[in-house]
Amino acid sequence: MRIGIMGAGNVGGTLGRAWQDAGHEVRFGTRQSSDDPSRGTPEVIAAWAEVVVFAVPGASTATVAATVAADLAGKTVIDATNRPGAPTLHSLAELAAASPTARLSRAFSTVGWEVMADPRFDGERADLFYCGAEEDRPVLERLIEDVGFRPVWVGGPEAADVVDGLTRAWFALVFRRGMGRHLALRLLGA
Repeated sequence: MRIGIMGAGNVGGTLGRAWQDAGHEVRFGTRQSSDDPSRGTPEVIAAWAEVVVFAVPGASTATVAATVAADLAGKTVIDATNRPGAPTLHSLAELAAASPTARLSRAFSTVGWEVMADPRFDGERADLFYCGAEEDRPVLERLIEDVGFRPVWVGGPEAADVVDGLTRAWFALVFRRGMGRHLALRLLGA
């Protein structure tokens, strides 16, 4: 699969390495010019990609989305941004405003990049809670599994606030309770 990641920081870089190791083609959309063929402007990378992942600072999402809006139409778009302190953690409204026909999902936001780099705890895979359209579930679950997580679908894009509730719990445990960034959640059931 051709995956274009907007941003090459901790989250984008970690996801990109995992997907490359799983056999996907990955390129990064960045502001800085580079001779590296895996990097390019957001416009070039979004046009090339089958799936576009936003892993930029949350406050930058609307600006980046506006520059690539035409190339998001009809594509699976994953919002992995977080906007601590904002009324909502996710950026789905900004992405929908830029490209109303993009197929939006929310994933890779409920854990830190350290967990994305190593999602196993005592041999058990951590769960990754996500939301997105039912028709995108096969693609999303493959990408989640290729990073090493067990995917847990919460519902369609309208469930982004539910996913963000888990993100807030992660933030509280890590930053307020001091439990360390290598922390994840696991769903148990009979």
